[in-house]
Amino acid sequence: MTQKPHPDAPGITINCAVVTVSDTRTPETDKSGQLIQQLLTDTNHTVLAYVIIPDEPAQIQAQIEFLSQKGNLDAVIFNGGTGIAPRDNTYDAMEKLLEKTLPGFGEIFRYLSYQEIGSRAIASRAVAGVYQNKLIFSLPGSSNAVRLGMEKLIIPELPHLVSQMRK
Repeated sequence: MTQKPHPDAPGITINCAVVTVSDTRTPETDKSGQLIQQLLTDTNHTVLAYVIIPDEPAQIQAQIEFLSQKGNLDAVIFNGGTGIAPRDNTYDAMEKLLEKTLPGFGEIFRYLSYQEIGSRAIASRAVAGVYQNKLIFSLPGSSNAVRLGMEKLIIPELPHLVSQMRK
């Protein structure tokens, strides 16, 4: 385990929303969305909302806008639509809205992915940032990618990042 530069606030619970971007998944077949929710609840965070939306830029942006209005929400975790196929629109829709980006998230995610899947990691457009004082994360739709991003990056840093946002 890597040492943290300074300790996080103990026992902080983060209120999250989970959004799956897919033209084909349902709540029953959305293994990645289920995994994100499970990993959050296993680490004592709260899932306030869960939704599946089609890979349409206007709907992705509308969902970000809608969730950003929830005062008790801290973070939104998207999965799906981060590749380069014609229907992969999450990154394009999201990057237009983000007020601040966390370039290190995508960079480190791709580095860790490279260690698991090799050069195919370059096709991932995982991104994170801030919109309307909410943390926004976007992961690929693959359950392996979701587990990697959640366990190695998002869950370890959620308390610190939210504490920074609340200052």
